[in-house]
Amino acid sequence: PEGEDFRWFLKLKCGNCGEIPDKWQYVTLVESTPLKGGRGSASMVQKCKLCSRENSIDILRDTITPYNAEDNERFKTMVQFECRGLEPVDFQPQAGFAAEGAESGTQFPEINLLEKDWTDYDEKVSESVGVYEVTHQFIKC
Repeated sequence: PEGEDFRWFLKLKCGNCGEIPDKWQYVTLVESTPLKGGRGSASMVQKCKLCSRENSIDILRDTITPYNAEDNERFKTMVQFECRGLEPVDFQPQAGFAAEGAESGTQFPEINLLEKDWTDYDEKVSESVGVYEVTHQFIKC
């Protein structure tokens, strides 16, 4: 993920009633909403349309880490969220990713992973490069 304005597109489940809205929602580091009662702020605060409970999710800033060539074909924690009443149940990678050629150092900015695959050509090493079959999992801490 590239930059503080990177959007993590999630489907979020209400921990109170179990409602999962159909639309994708995003959280980002640059957006912050105050919590009721002056209890700080979160990346997103929303009221459940079904049960009216106020829930929040916050990106833990220092947990965002890159996925490197050494991590290939393994799950790696790339971000952590503090969830209060919301549970992420799905993730949709979109635009905002960046990569660097492992051998060449060639920069590949503005990668879109909406199709779960991305390919390009690294002229410095005369080879095709890519990200293939993007998958994810959520782990409760």
